[in-house]
Amino acid sequence: MDFYLISYGLTFLAFIITLSAQLYISSSYRKFKKVTINKNINGKAAARKVLDKNGLSNVEILKVSGSLTDHYDPSRKTVSLSTDIYEDNSIASIAVACHECGHAIQDKEGYLMLRIRHALIPLVNISSYAGYIAIMIGVFFSFIKLVWLGIIFEVVILLFQLVTLPVEFNASSRALKQIKELGLLSKDELKGARTMLVAAALTYVASVAATVLEILRLVLIFGRRDD
Repeated sequence: MDFYLISYGLTFLAFIITLSAQLYISSSYRKFKKVTINKNINGKAAARKVLDKNGLSNVEILKVSGSLTDHYDPSRKTVSLSTDIYEDNSIASIAVACHECGHAIQDKEGYLMLRIRHALIPLVNISSYAGYIAIMIGVFFSFIKLVWLGIIFEVVILLFQLVTLPVEFNASSRALKQIKELGLLSKDELKGARTMLVAAALTYVASVAATVLEILRLVLIFGRRDD
């Protein structure tokens, strides 16, 4: 009974951590999305300034649908900004747009952790599907070795998430530096941008914690069955 309570407790804890992080970033985004900055500049213009300043005039800025769907594509050399980030002149828009440009700067400079992260993507895409398929098949046919293979796939995902942490924190650090050097935000606005970026980074920390708890739960369950 205690074993099952621990197992369910780990699942619940992982859910709470993930939910809390998502609520925090959502509330931070809503808050700073409403704060219009003193300068008449939107996310696209801020991103263009950062990219051009760092010799990245070849990087294209695209507008994409969705909310917080912003990302940098190192293969296509594009910074994709969600509609609100692209068009608005809020603290959130400037912070997020410059954060994605931080990834472009990382790419130009050959930032090691970004290169490792990019190299792991194909393996992670396979692991995200293969992991639980292996676990489910292993459980159904009582083939514990296949279950452990599934857990190894989950460890690969954890490795990817761990590599992602320094990539995201470094991109935020670069973003704040660029914002300050270009004078895109006032001192008080810069504090808001920092808060926004910290909230975003915590979602990655939460993902790592949730994955660790899930792997621990699986090891507890199937480690008892392993002969």
